[in-house]
Amino acid sequence: MKIGTSLSRCVKDIYEDTVHIDEVLVVIARTDFDPEDDKQWTGIWEGYAGGNGLGSMYSQPEWSNIPAEDEQAVRDICISLKNEGKMHQPRQYGAHPPRMNHYWYDVMLTPENLETNLAAKKAWENYKLLAELTYK
Repeated sequence: MKIGTSLSRCVKDIYEDTVHIDEVLVVIARTDFDPEDDKQWTGIWEGYAGGNGLGSMYSQPEWSNIPAEDEQAVRDICISLKNEGKMHQPRQYGAHPPRMNHYWYDVMLTPENLETNLAAKKAWENYKLLAELTYK
């Protein structure tokens, strides 16, 4: 399992099949948007794909090498992350996380780890509870 810390870079890796979406536990994004909202999506696509030739003052054009005809495939990845409860956007709650150099972190939770590490066990149980509430 993986935790990502950059929506644009993680989605690009999923699109390029460097990382499979089933490997993703969560992407902690620095965004505040709904990929199902057409207007908000347009802003994200133009910012990350550099659609207007400039990118955005708030984002890197990480998707500039993705062909325009694949825009819907990229959007579908974002929608899947959202609908599966795998997209967390701290900006929706007032936080402003910094951009990190590394953006994928491997998570290895084994039954042995959960039984011997009470903090990991509690964190895992809390995550499962939040994930269940997200799906309802």
